[in-house]
Amino acid sequence: MLVERDQIDEKFKWQLTELFANDDEWEELFFKCEERLPHIKEYESKLSDEESLFACLELIQSLAHDLGRLYQYAKLNLDLDTRNAKYQGMTNRAEMLMVKYTSLGSFIDPEVSRLPMEVLEKYATSAKYADWDTFFKDIIRSKDIILSEKEEKILGEAGIFANTNDDVFTMFDNADIRFEPVKDENGEKHEMSHGTYAMFCQNPSQKVRKRAFESMFGAYRDHINMLAANYAGNVKKDWFFAKVRGFKSALDYAMYKENVPPTCYKKLLDAVGRGTKELHSYIALRKKVLGLKTLNMYDLYVPLVPELELSMPYEDAVDLVKDALAVMGKEYSGILANAFESNWVDVYESKGKQSGAYSWGVYGSHPYVLLNYVPTVHEVFTIAHELGHSMHSYYSNLTQPEQKAGYEIFCAEIASTVNEVLLLKYMLKTAEGEFKKYLLTYYLDMFRTTLFRQTQFSEFEAAAHALVERGEPITVESLSDIYYELNKKYYGRSVKHNDLIRYEWARIPHFFNSFYVYKYATGITTAVSIANNLLEQGAPYFEKYKKFLCAGGSMPPLDIIRLADVDLETDAPYKLAMKEFSDALAELKELYKA
Repeated sequence: MLVERDQIDEKFKWQLTELFANDDEWEELFFKCEERLPHIKEYESKLSDEESLFACLELIQSLAHDLGRLYQYAKLNLDLDTRNAKYQGMTNRAEMLMVKYTSLGSFIDPEVSRLPMEVLEKYATSAKYADWDTFFKDIIRSKDIILSEKEEKILGEAGIFANTNDDVFTMFDNADIRFEPVKDENGEKHEMSHGTYAMFCQNPSQKVRKRAFESMFGAYRDHINMLAANYAGNVKKDWFFAKVRGFKSALDYAMYKENVPPTCYKKLLDAVGRGTKELHSYIALRKKVLGLKTLNMYDLYVPLVPELELSMPYEDAVDLVKDALAVMGKEYSGILANAFESNWVDVYESKGKQSGAYSWGVYGSHPYVLLNYVPTVHEVFTIAHELGHSMHSYYSNLTQPEQKAGYEIFCAEIASTVNEVLLLKYMLKTAEGEFKKYLLTYYLDMFRTTLFRQTQFSEFEAAAHALVERGEPITVESLSDIYYELNKKYYGRSVKHNDLIRYEWARIPHFFNSFYVYKYATGITTAVSIANNLLEQGAPYFEKYKKFLCAGGSMPPLDIIRLADVDLETDAPYKLAMKEFSDALAELKELYKA
């Protein structure tokens, strides 16, 4: 039974007063930002003058900081009770102000890009612009693809509808879609939803799992023409933005925006392609251990070892995480302890609270971590994961000026996964029997769902975008055929590729943030190398890892990762990740005598 928020002890709740003392203070800053925004236009056509340029950059940075605080405060409050109309309104107002900010400042990049190269290079190395050096370096790098002021303004204004396909899918997926109820093993009907589907997929009864699978994917199949047309619109949008900037593909443009060379993407696909043989072996082991005559796609999530209820209070889970991460030394451990003691974390579920978990911060305040803790092994890993994000942000904000503190998404999942791997290996040291089997399976499924599955998704995205780039139609049949063949490639012959799995692509929300998912795969690849180095080398290596944590967005992503002695343009990290998967599989097979 969910409780109201006021029934939860204050020590388990966020304290948002670091952002704003109260809502009135928020309103005061909102009004000031509204007044200041139009001043951005005063610098239009004046950025060839150095003093005007500097003043303009200072203004937009100040506004970006304040707008970030406005949005975070409103959204954090809303997430504590998503039914709250007041914070719904404040969140929407902050979002609209941010759109206006983007539109008003759309002249800046094209105007700066027209400055002579020698001027840009001087600014990029000038002490006066030290906090802005990455901005100028990126302008230099992007000089050839930045369009005219008028064209950039048009593209900026397009932001008001550019996410429409995503919005349509979100509304359909969260509000409009209806699933058939699912009968449990006793014949009782239960409501089907995204949340309950995960539970149904782990039900001991294969018949229940099948009913859930057919309810879930049948609902998407019944709307597949609309979903295909909507996704096609998103793909065409990506191609439009890539094409107008002179790129040959949407993938090239996506990687260019993050300053990541295509060689990294190719290394990932090649390594995962070679590793599918081991994945097939794991799927075969699952079939054998589960004792199933036919292993279906809806059987892949039933646990080989049931989820272990630890009956572990939150405080004990925190202690376990702190013990596992102690390998990183006193400094890291001290900051981590302070995070738990200083109300960084909102711990328990309550009525109306946003589901799931995240870590989120703005410059000038500590990160905030949302949890919905229940005493299971999975939730302990969630604590480690989210605090990995928080520690990354904390170190970056502590070390970098605000202009360079934010790290690219390419680096965003590394620190969180490092913490998960360290926790798992710490627990494995003393685990025995069924618990050891559980942890090994957890690790293997981390690889299966993060390294293999996200790479599969990325291959699908690339193939879907290639259709429009070749001038071919994007249809239900073409999308579903691509996905079905990839499913066969990744999961092999030990599983039955049920026909409804053809439509799984239609329920993946990440596909509306194109070429995002492969970063989960490179993230776990990097994290495995870092975690192993920490365990093997201890404190001396942490100093290298700390450089990664502190770098923020001050360098290109692959250069930042190289600070931790991991090079994603070489084969080494991918081979190590595949070896980790293979070794864990061999150990699990030995325990099952398979």
